[in-house]
Order: sequence, then structure tokens, then C-alpha cells
Amino acid sequence: MPLLSSHPPLVLAALIAIFVIVYAAIALEHPLKINKSGSALVGAGLLWTIYAVSVGDAHLVGEQLGESLMGTAQIVFFLMGAMTIVEVVDAHHGFDVITTRIKTTKLSTLMWLVGFVTFFLSAILDNLTTTIVMISLMRKLLAKHDDRLFFAGIIVISANSGGAWSPIGDVTTTMLWIGGQVTSLAIVKGVILPSLVSMLVPLAIVAHVLRGQRVVAPAREQTTEKQNTTVFERNLMFFLGLSILVAVPVFKTVTDLPPFMGILFGLGILWVVGDLVHRNMDEGTRQPLTLVHAMSRIDMASLVFFIGILLSVATLEHTHILTALAQWLDKTIGHQSVIVMLIGVASAIVDNVPLVAAAMGMYSLAQYPPDHFFWEFLAYCAGTGGSILIIGSAAGVAAMGLEKIHFFWYVKKISGLALVGYLAGAGVYLIQHQILH
Repeated sequence: MPLLSSHPPLVLAALIAIFVIVYAAIALEHPLKINKSGSALVGAGLLWTIYAVSVGDAHLVGEQLGESLMGTAQIVFFLMGAMTIVEVVDAHHGFDVITTRIKTTKLSTLMWLVGFVTFFLSAILDNLTTTIVMISLMRKLLAKHDDRLFFAGIIVISANSGGAWSPIGDVTTTMLWIGGQVTSLAIVKGVILPSLVSMLVPLAIVAHVLRGQRVVAPAREQTTEKQNTTVFERNLMFFLGLSILVAVPVFKTVTDLPPFMGILFGLGILWVVGDLVHRNMDEGTRQPLTLVHAMSRIDMASLVFFIGILLSVATLEHTHILTALAQWLDKTIGHQSVIVMLIGVASAIVDNVPLVAAAMGMYSLAQYPPDHFFWEFLAYCAGTGGSILIIGSAAGVAAMGLEKIHFFWYVKKISGLALVGYLAGAGVYLIQHQILH
């Protein structure tokens, strides 16, 4: 493999410049009105083209591209399967199993309920889906827009905190799990308490502010939506879908097969069960409930973004640019925990997926073995740090769109809470690690 020094400085400078421009385009997606998936794909194409031409060894570049593609495909197949399962459950109104049981007249009590449900649901589903489900529920429970805005902020914090400690709850933790940097049981044991603290601190502050206030429910409207599923079907698809998602880490542990194989196996089971349950329905009623329809509803743009950004980062890895960056950080900053916390704060400004992908390329498993402090703390910081700004996570961007949250409103009302929670959780992790190790 060519060393960093074997590449002409002009080539290295071009690769770094293109990556920085692509990164900036991703971070400024909303003001530029250019989808980040397109920017990521253009970046991947340019970086690999320049790299291939500069190396001049088609066989070597082909091998490296194949290796990078294999790692990328595992993540994409896993996410595709998980997203489809969630869409099937949603099509059957399966989340009503949870949401219909949330009933209280006090805003502070409702805040605690919503926070804990979001936290644990996010660990089983993912933070983006959970945010959409919970914010949709708030529209049915709260009439005042100001109340819904505060709840949306807490939902973003709770969803990101809940996703950080689960191998299937956040894309970045999933990447670390599939890459072998963390194992399912260790990440749960190591990160669940700090993640819980990062949610509890903001939740306690907001619940204190809201104490004594009553829930103002929206006026009941005559619903025109026809429930096309029975209670049995809703319960079946909800519990089967969640069971499949929860069983994937167990499947990986028992078989040593990659997680995407487990999720595709589970998807097949859900597909067969769904077809059997709905086989006597007429085509018009049956079609919205099928796996084929669910696959048409998954966020393909996000999957394409992951492909583009992971392949872009791979070129920096193969040219050893990331290794050089890691060495520079180690010399300049020196302390692992400070480096990881800075990555977490940076994930609030730019997307945490390329940040974690870069960290995975910067530091090898030989340097930091599986379940090392560095990887666990990175999962926590990258997962929860995105809550500090509304644009810092997929959950935040979804909430921004659903409730029309303004960037500066979030900065004034929620960012401080998220930062306090992030620092509190980080402190708990560092103390916990010091005691246990």
C-alpha cells in the first residue's frame, strides 16, 4: 500500500481541498439548497478519480475500492432492512400500541413520560424514526405550539441519547458496531448510564420550568382516516418488528455473521408473515401494507449519502491522510478524551457520520482494540453531541421540518440544555471508566 509520502504533495492537497469543499457543502445543505447526497456522490467520484489517476495501478485501486465498498455495503444493507421494518410497523399503525397509552394532564409529567419513551424506543428503532413518531404524537396531545416546540427539543435530546448506547439506535454507533470497534453487550453496559444522564439533566431542568402547567389538548376532530388494520395485526407487526430488530445483535453474537445478514433474514420473516396475514385482502387494501410499498417509502437519499461519504472518507484512509491527521491530533492535543469530546461538539456543526467514518480511518483496531475506551466514548460523544444544534443530527433536522423550528430559537432555548446534558454524561462516562478500569 502506498505511503503518504509516496503521493505527490499536489495530489494530497487536491484530495484534502475537495474533501473540505464537499464537507462544507454537506454542512451548508439547507442554505445552499443542494441535497447532501448529491454533494457526497460528487465528492466520492472526484476523490476516487484523482486517486486512481495519481496511483496509476488499476489492480491496487480496484482492490482498495472493493474493500471499501464491502464495508460500506454492510452498513447500507443493514440500514435498508431496519428502515423497511420500521415502515412496515408504521403502515400497520403499530406505534399506536405505545402512543395510545400516554395519558396525563400535567405538562411536567408528560415531559418525563415522553422523554423516557423516546429514550428507550430510540435504542430499539433509531433516533430519526423515534423523533418522527413522538413529534407526530405531540400534535395529537398538545394544542399550543410553544409547548410542542419545547417537547420537540426534549425529544431530539432524548432520541439522540437513546440511540448512542444501542448498536442499532444511531447510525454512528451502528457503523462502529459493524466495523468491529464495539460489541453489542459492551456498548450497552458502557454507554447506557452516561446516555441516560445526558437526557435526565435537560429533562429535569425543563420539567422544573413546566411544573404546575396543564396539558392543553387540541379540540377533537372527526377523523376521516380509516384504520385498515385490526388490533391483532397492529400488535403482531409491532412486536414482531421490534423483536427482529432486538434479535439482530443476538444473531451476530451467536453466528458471528455480519449484522446485515441478520436484518435481511428478519426482513424475510416479516415479509412472509405479512403476506400470510393479508392474503385474503383485496389488492387495493393490501398494497399499502406490503413490504414492497414499505421499501418505496424508505429514505433512499440518506442511504445514498452514506455510500457517498463513506467512499469519500475511504480515499483519505488509503492515502494515509487520516493517519497523519490522527498523529497530528495526538501530538497537538495529546489527551484521548479531549479529542473525542471535540469530535462530539463538532458533530453538532457538521454531520456526525463522516466524522465517525474519519475517526474509524484515523485510528486502527491494532491501536485501539474492540471496546476500547476511545471507541465507546466516541459512540457516546458523536451520538449525543449532535443535539447541541438543531442541524447536528438527523433527529434534529426531522424535528426542524415537522414543527418548523427556527435555528436560533433552538440555540436560545435548547442548545444550552443539550450542552449541559452532553458534558454531564461525558463526566459520568469518564468517572465510570476510571472506577471500572
